[in-house]
Amino acid sequence: MHTFMSMGSLLQKARTASATRLGLLLSSVATPTGTYAVARWRCSVTLPGYLEEISRSVVALGGRDTGYREGDARCWRVSSNSLANTRCWWCQGPSNTGLPSSLITDKKLNSSLAVQPQMDELLLSGSCPWTHIGVRDVFRSIQVFLAIKFFPTDDDGEENAQEHRDLSGRGLNIEVCCVLQMLVQHSRSINEVLLTFQIINEDPNGGVSSRRFKENYLVGDDEDSPSNSNAVNGLYNRHKVPPDKTDLDGRISQGDKVPHRNGTSLRLEELDFVPACDIVTKEAISAIHRAKTQRCKRELVNITCLIQRGRLYPKQLTSSCPSQGLTAGKSLGCYEDKKTFRMLTGYFANLKLTNSPKHCMNMCLQSGFQYAGVQYSALLIPGKPAGVPKESAEPGEPRARIAFLLTLNGRALRQVRRLIRVLFHKDHFFFIHVDARQDYLYRELLLLEKTLPNVRLARQRFATIWGGSSLLQMLLTSMGELLNLGWSWDFIINLSESDFPIKTNNQLGEFLTANKGRNFVKSHGREVQRFVQKQGLDKTFVECDAHMWRTGDRRLPWGVQMDGGSDWVALSRPFVTYLAGVNGTRDLLLQGLITVFRYTLLPAESFFHTLLRNSQFCTTYVDNNLHVTNWKRRLGCRCQYKHVVDWCGCSPNDFKMEDWPRLQGTEGRQLFFARKFEPIVNQAVIHQLEERLYGLYPPGVPNVASYWQSVYHHADLSPPPDDSLVTLTHSLLRLASKLLSSDACSVTPSRLIEVTSYHHQDSYKGSLILYEVSVGGSSDVVILETWVRPQQFLGGLKMNGPVKMLKTLYVSSDYDQKEQVSRNNLQSLGPFSEPVLVFQLSEGPAGAAVPSLNLTVLWVDPAGQLAEVSEVHVEDASTVNHVKPSLREPLLPGVWEVKMVLNSSLVARTQFLVIPLQLVSGVDISQHQSTFLHNGPAQSFVAPEGVDYERFMASAGEKLALRRKATANSKRFGVDLQKWIDSLTNGFYKVVESCAASTRQTSLCGGVILEPCEGTVWSSLAPDPKSQICTVNNITGRMDRLLAVSSWS
Repeated sequence: MHTFMSMGSLLQKARTASATRLGLLLSSVATPTGTYAVARWRCSVTLPGYLEEISRSVVALGGRDTGYREGDARCWRVSSNSLANTRCWWCQGPSNTGLPSSLITDKKLNSSLAVQPQMDELLLSGSCPWTHIGVRDVFRSIQVFLAIKFFPTDDDGEENAQEHRDLSGRGLNIEVCCVLQMLVQHSRSINEVLLTFQIINEDPNGGVSSRRFKENYLVGDDEDSPSNSNAVNGLYNRHKVPPDKTDLDGRISQGDKVPHRNGTSLRLEELDFVPACDIVTKEAISAIHRAKTQRCKRELVNITCLIQRGRLYPKQLTSSCPSQGLTAGKSLGCYEDKKTFRMLTGYFANLKLTNSPKHCMNMCLQSGFQYAGVQYSALLIPGKPAGVPKESAEPGEPRARIAFLLTLNGRALRQVRRLIRVLFHKDHFFFIHVDARQDYLYRELLLLEKTLPNVRLARQRFATIWGGSSLLQMLLTSMGELLNLGWSWDFIINLSESDFPIKTNNQLGEFLTANKGRNFVKSHGREVQRFVQKQGLDKTFVECDAHMWRTGDRRLPWGVQMDGGSDWVALSRPFVTYLAGVNGTRDLLLQGLITVFRYTLLPAESFFHTLLRNSQFCTTYVDNNLHVTNWKRRLGCRCQYKHVVDWCGCSPNDFKMEDWPRLQGTEGRQLFFARKFEPIVNQAVIHQLEERLYGLYPPGVPNVASYWQSVYHHADLSPPPDDSLVTLTHSLLRLASKLLSSDACSVTPSRLIEVTSYHHQDSYKGSLILYEVSVGGSSDVVILETWVRPQQFLGGLKMNGPVKMLKTLYVSSDYDQKEQVSRNNLQSLGPFSEPVLVFQLSEGPAGAAVPSLNLTVLWVDPAGQLAEVSEVHVEDASTVNHVKPSLREPLLPGVWEVKMVLNSSLVARTQFLVIPLQLVSGVDISQHQSTFLHNGPAQSFVAPEGVDYERFMASAGEKLALRRKATANSKRFGVDLQKWIDSLTNGFYKVVESCAASTRQTSLCGGVILEPCEGTVWSSLAPDPKSQICTVNNITGRMDRLLAVSSWS
């Protein structure tokens, strides 16, 4: 078992070992006459009266000079029988005295001689405690420096890479190694060390950028491993290098330097302004060209110019974490090392152009290590383990009070209410930020402020996107508002609508009471440089036009340790107060990091971690964010966010009942929340989790297995409503009103209020339309709700072979690859929708292998014309497959057909409706608009050559008739358009049932009596106690979990 050792013990152990072993200083050291570095090199060394070529395997100490001249070097050779004919020459620079002549037995150096000079005769600094050199004792060693996490800013300026060149002018092969443990092996074989010396060959191309020595020491649990981003050009792996490192193909990343001009130039004619500089970065030029608005283009140009001038990012920051009396840069001596078994295990990188003790200390400090050492192949540093949280509080400690910062998006109102109800305690607080684009959620939750004094909604709202810098800005602003409310709280915990507790409120309170003042964040669990690369921290990202644009490489500021992981945190009040600034001001460290992370992808996943590591709160850092996350990389890492960010990102999956064992496994761990949960995907797991924490619901409680979620509300301005959904639901409420009408009574719809998606036992059952009608020509308004559902059209033409296992086949839009569901349950598709074919095969009999399939999908428009051909390969029958065609817009309205072909045979088909638009932005369209929207695309699809698809199409005469019908339909408007829409809707949707919203208006004219909506099991107005905000129990401080069951009967 590896253990940590104090530096004093390590020094003593090294001195003991050095009594019988050789230790050589293989590092860069400063001397009065120049800087010397270790390198392998090929040159001719001239001694008085003797000339000999030194082979490539020679290790020597070199200086600034471009070559060694006669008299400048004092060298001797050590021969070794164990290395056969290999001859090792050890050379001294000009600052050292020559070897005593008595040590040279003959001019040609044919003999292997015992050389025992004093240390200061052989080394350029006197810090290495070794005693002698034997002719067969050639060892490697390392000089260790005290890097200290927080040394002061060095104002010496940028280092000159030319100070560290070998005789041939090439960069020295000097690497950096950052490690977690300090180990010294007492006894090592001489031959092993010699062989190690022999097999280390210089990589002519710059070698590997980074790797881990002991990966098993560094890798965390996959469920907590948030290194969840990759470059767009590599889904799971991508080859990247540090900013000063040569890539395998010879390219050099420039860091924050101005890059060389590339072949792409900025198209100035597309700009309505004059750039402040000449943009030369290819990534920045690409981003500027792709940006939609001039405001965004201007921002991208301005940021790029600041970077090219070196005026955006701080080059160095000073940490304020206490150093406990340690002095940065202090040399701690030389230590014996070995390639096959490092004294210190961990990370190293090849830095051929910029190596020096200063650079090594900067790199290792950034990587989170305390000690830095320079060797021709390694720089080593151990780190400290994080503190372990306490399990219980001291007697008499006041109970911790929590401010839950809820950052919400979407329309899952009932799940948010359920989350608040489960977490609620009168001593805790809820500060709710609703995305600026979500009118519905903000409007509904604003009502909570009237009844609950410890609930407050943020008035300054942000429109956040995945990975965007606006998320960090929102968190910092919300935390500042929380401090100004005057609430007395001890911790902030940020949660979303996708979180749910896995421990009781009481357990969470006890744990935080025992750990007041600590800050809980989850680190990446990997070596830092690898995390920096995978997370894109070495890139500049700019958010504008609701997109994160990658504009080029950058170098992170020296002087601070980088860290990161999850953006779900639990922060103490003192640290949050520091974030907000003392007396309204922020120190240079905080200001500098805010600047860096303002242009960082996924900034909240690293900002709090990095600030904690480098501020006076570094001792409060706990590597645990109290969360368990449901990572399923195979499903969650599919570059699903490319439409909002120039990067490939991963997201965790929703918990389902199949994941229940994972939740059970958190019982004995200091984990209090899990994510993600979505009741519209799987509510059963949420229900089971709540009952596990707080007991079973009693019999008779209604609708515990039902879930409702609003998809449209007439009062919403943002996001703007989908015109195809509004058109479809207006048609459906007209159809429902006709069913309620009779000769003696007419029911006429007047206003659409809301559309709700209805689910029961995790199955979509249909959509609910709430609307106003006038009855019998009176001015009285009656509010009704109607339940409708789409009908499926699945036709199997050849019911044998694989098609026999066809379980699902339908067309919708808004397909979620991660959860393998369509978010458009009502399947409302319009001329500008993006249809997706969704299908799934049933698994074969036990033990029977499901064959892989190569399917061809034909998309046929209402005119009978082939609109697209899609190819899909199916391997896994257990997964839901989807096909997204590249259809030309606008889609021709009417009945489309999808035909599935296998082995040149038509095996299955389905139909779907593209509904014509009656309303655009809530206004009836004109005849001119109808002709444009409903006439199909300007260009027809051209089928690929070599395949006869016509045999699957209608005849020429049928297609001509269909084309004429489509042309005539495209000219419809007004009432004629409504009739066409209703005839289409009637064939694809079914009206199930209607109810009256008010118990006083259940009787319509003509003897029609409707059931009150609150008495049904399906209506959105039916009781839903699991999501109901109840009264607060003054004794327990919590909301009463259940109202009287009799109130629902």
